[in-house]
Amino acid sequence: MKLAALRIKQGSIYVAGEKVSAISKGMALFVGFEAADSRDDIALMVQKAINLRMFEDQDGKLAYSVKDKELSILCIPNFTLCASIDKGRRPSFEGSMPYSEAESFFDEFIAGLKAYGLDVQEGVFGAYMDINLDLDGPVNIIIESKKQDS
Repeated sequence: MKLAALRIKQGSIYVAGEKVSAISKGMALFVGFEAADSRDDIALMVQKAINLRMFEDQDGKLAYSVKDKELSILCIPNFTLCASIDKGRRPSFEGSMPYSEAESFFDEFIAGLKAYGLDVQEGVFGAYMDINLDLDGPVNIIIESKKQDS
């Protein structure tokens, strides 16, 4: 499982010209699932995302999480995070989780985030989305479940 966590001032998602979700200050999370992922990866990555210190304290240090600040999360399903370009220049998605299983994992990931009582908005799984983000910093952090010690 892979996450791209971006600190944002605001963000919104449109599908077919209609706004489906929006948040103000918080975190945008792009979420990708790999074929080898398990439900244990979901629980681990919920913890990593919720507790990731990406918001600054008065000294400019990254000291606070989205949970600490009670900010919003804009969660975006993004299978292309799991692309491989090991062979050639065209991305391969052979290692990505199959669509129906990934959709279930995404729903479970969203439920895990919402369990913390934060405002969690989401994109539409499998849809073409117009995503508007106003980056803050920028602060962008990649998290991979297979590289985490917990």
